[in-house]
Amino acid sequence: MGMYDQLRGFAELGLLLVGEARSESVQSDGLVGDTHERYHRNLLDAYSLPGPGWTTLYKVINTCNLIFEHIENVQFVNESTKSNLLAQAYAMRAYSYFIMVRTWGEVPLRILPTENADPAMIYLPKSSEQEVFSLIKSDIETALGLFTDNSFPDGRHLWSKPAVNALKADVYLWTAKRLGGGENDATQALAAATEARQSDVQLLSDYSDIFKYANKGNKEVLMAIRFFQDEASNNYFNQMYMPSFALAGNPSQESREIIGTPGGNLILSPSAILRGQFEADDQRRDATFHELYTTVDGTEKFHASFPLKGKGFEEGGVRYFLDDVILYRLSDVLLMAAEAKNLLNQDPSEEINSVRERAFGEHFDEYKFVTGSQAENDEAILKERLLELCFEAKRWWDLVRFDKAFELVPSLQGKESQRHLLYFPIPTSVLNLEPLVTQVDGYE
Repeated sequence: MGMYDQLRGFAELGLLLVGEARSESVQSDGLVGDTHERYHRNLLDAYSLPGPGWTTLYKVINTCNLIFEHIENVQFVNESTKSNLLAQAYAMRAYSYFIMVRTWGEVPLRILPTENADPAMIYLPKSSEQEVFSLIKSDIETALGLFTDNSFPDGRHLWSKPAVNALKADVYLWTAKRLGGGENDATQALAAATEARQSDVQLLSDYSDIFKYANKGNKEVLMAIRFFQDEASNNYFNQMYMPSFALAGNPSQESREIIGTPGGNLILSPSAILRGQFEADDQRRDATFHELYTTVDGTEKFHASFPLKGKGFEEGGVRYFLDDVILYRLSDVLLMAAEAKNLLNQDPSEEINSVRERAFGEHFDEYKFVTGSQAENDEAILKERLLELCFEAKRWWDLVRFDKAFELVPSLQGKESQRHLLYFPIPTSVLNLEPLVTQVDGYE
């Protein structure tokens, strides 16, 4: 379906850039140039490096709008097929606008398809964040009402009722914390996360199995963007793996075996801040990244690190980065439930410990979470999300939602008064096509 293919195009790089590249979880090692260093150093501007534009996302939205406009002209053998198609389109439009409103704040609301060159249809001013979220929430409720059951499609790469409930939890947590929704929205988020957990999902015992190419659509996944050989280009993990020209001169045999066939660009890599927060007993550490050392005069010296999530597969001496890009999985939902509970002054221990028990296995008792103050719990949840979900294009938005970007991102410390830095600038190439759209305040 066109809207899924279009979203996949954004996931080839754009999703990483808007969802993670500006956070403290990544850095540029300088081994292959610093093309993207301005992201994690937070030096974006509207001219030389604004970040991704929104053109691809509006293509997704326009495809959804075309479905709404013309579906009544299509005859369906089964009405449930029509209902499920509509549900997916409403979910996709909601998700696309959710990416956009978190990235640029106010954006144009396009709810009708663009089918001609009428300026009144093409050129629209920006709508407020409240108006955008009103549409997002409405689309989510419409989608939930249209799905005919709580099952997953094969492969779990199409929108489903459980996936939309995960999206709903995400949306309502954002508005609870960022738009003054408070306890009412936190209650909605918790209810949606609870509903998502009632579906056919479970935590995999081996953390590394979640991301393997041969294990796509596993039971931890609620929604993913599908990548397949001969069907799609490499996804964003291509930008983070170890290329042959950046290898140390004498890596250890263990490192050689872990790397396998080199590939990718290593334009962004796991930061020292991130790597230093994993406990040795945490199985996620060795499934998340590898540190490469070189020996100089008999002394080991750190050379670089790279993610092990999304490493794809090797064929014919070539590495293909075609693992699915996971949008929502069960551990994410559990931690969103914990976050909502904490907002409501409830004990989030059950959900946090479900995630930690898988991570620490036989060592779990040493790391068992015990509830504390609301602020202490929030700190624990945010850190758990870092360890559990890094490189899954969520960290930047987590930092913004928890209002911790200016505290935890080194390049933003001391810049608390520059609130526009929580958004991305709109590229001038986009503004040139949108005469009624103004630049994000602060980036003029």
